[in-house]
Formats: sequence, structure tokens, C-alpha cells
Amino acid sequence: MDDTADPDRPSPWDARLDRFLESVVFEDGLSEKTVSAYAADLRVWIEQLDGSGIDAPAEVMREDVLDHLMLLRERGLGPRSVTRHLSALRRFHRFLVDDGIAQNDPVETFDSPRLMRALPHWLSNEEVDRLLAAPDPAEPSGVRDAAILELFYSCGLRISELAGLPLRDVALGESQLRVRGKGAKTRIVPIGRGAMAKTLAWLEVRRQWKPRDTTLFVTERRGGRMGRGTVWQVVKRWALAANIAQNVTPHMLRHSFATHLLDHGADLRAVQELLGHADIGTTQIYTHVSVERLTRAHKEFHPRA
Repeated sequence: MDDTADPDRPSPWDARLDRFLESVVFEDGLSEKTVSAYAADLRVWIEQLDGSGIDAPAEVMREDVLDHLMLLRERGLGPRSVTRHLSALRRFHRFLVDDGIAQNDPVETFDSPRLMRALPHWLSNEEVDRLLAAPDPAEPSGVRDAAILELFYSCGLRISELAGLPLRDVALGESQLRVRGKGAKTRIVPIGRGAMAKTLAWLEVRRQWKPRDTTLFVTERRGGRMGRGTVWQVVKRWALAANIAQNVTPHMLRHSFATHLLDHGADLRAVQELLGHADIGTTQIYTHVSVERLTRAHKEFHPRA
């Protein structure tokens, strides 16, 4: 895989989208307005797949779809607009299966009326500990990857925020990051002790690599900026090494960050600020996660549940 995505290189998804749009026009006879809406929604989806380094339909998992729907909510889209996006995704992936391009449909388990109650997946505390301990500190790239994982979990960053984080916005002396999020909004996020230690260790390695880019995280081979797909693969690699059964994504670490904060008594408004959510309604889904976990624990362990 290239260190960074080439913006001029055609996406492998473009041809699949073209075939789908031809099908709904000439075989299904959908209106021009409906086809245009499908095309617009699916291009947003394809942008996420490209940014995550997902080239083949077989690589798309249910978690990727859920991450996408959560990101749409974070961008301020309402339930009706998100449901419309889901309809486009469902029809597109059903077409890929019917046309023999894909074997599995990652959208088939989503139920539109229940969409806004769909809960994000998260890692347990024990899984997080295994993941963060997985990179090899004897390898320079392992030192870098350990810092990446720690910052994802410690700060609840989006993948685009971490991949593009400028070195100048890392204020270790103040134990905080200046993060530029959605809509060019800037927020201050504190760094935990573990992330501080791993980031300091990485900065020592980073100097030796003589980077030519100003971002915090750079590639070993060329010292250039890490693309989102490369960062995604870092998370995938160490999740496999840690023997975590779930399909771990960068956004799952963000889910875990928020869920664990609320589990330990954090204020919902504070979590909203840390995540950079414009609407507290988006943050409230993590309250539902915590309530669901408490309900399961009660049923499992209380003698009269």
C-alpha cells in the first residue's frame, strides 16, 4: 500500500458505482431525482472507503457501515437524512451481491426503523489494554504505532484528525492537543499519562527519521505524512496481533473512549466537548451504550433479575 492516497488516482469503487447507477436507470427505471440522490450519498460513502484503504467489497464490514452512519450524525444529519443514506447503501451493496461482484452484504443486518437506536461497538477495558500493549517497543515503527493507538484511545480522535495532526498543535508541556475537527472547529483535548509517555518516546524516534512533513505522525520509509488508509492499517495490524475478535476500527477506539468516560462518571456535556460533537444528541448514544451494559450486567448477575 502507498504511504499516502493519490487524489488523482481513480477509486476502484468508481466503476462499481457507475455500473450500479446504470442498473437503477435502465433496469429499475428510477427517476433522475432518485438516481442523483443515490449518487450523491454513495460518493460520500466511497470517500470514506477510500480514506480507510478499503478497496474490495469483501473488506467492507458491518462496523464500517455503522462508523459511516455515526459520522453522518456527527456532521449534523438528522434521522431522515441518515435513513436515506442507509437506503442508498443497502441498494448498492445488494446490487454488488446480485451482480456477482461481492459475496456478502454488510448492510443487510441494519433495520431502518431501528437505525437511530443502533449502538456503536466498543472495546472492553481488557481488550484496550491488550491492544495498547501489542506494538513492539524495540522497533521504531512499533514506538510510533504505540503512540497512534494511545492517542486514539486517550483523546477520542477521528482518523482524519489524527492523521493530519500538525506537530505544532501537540502541546506536551500543557498535556493537551489542539484538534481541528469538522467544520474547521478547533477544540482542546487533554492527553492522558500513558499517551504522553508514548508520544514522547515517538518524538525521539521521529527526529531520527528526519521527517519532511510537519504532521506528528510520518512514514518510516519517506518521512512523509501518513494517509488515513495507512493509519487504519496500523490499527488493524495490532488488533490482530492482540487477538481481538472484533473488527477493530479507528472509530471503534473513539466509541470506546466515550463509553469508558461515561461508565466512570464523566459529564455528558464534557464528553460532547471532547468528541467535538455539534449536537449533544449525537453524544447521547453513548449514554444508551452504558445503560445497555448496566442492564445486561443486572440480568446476568443479580439473583432476582
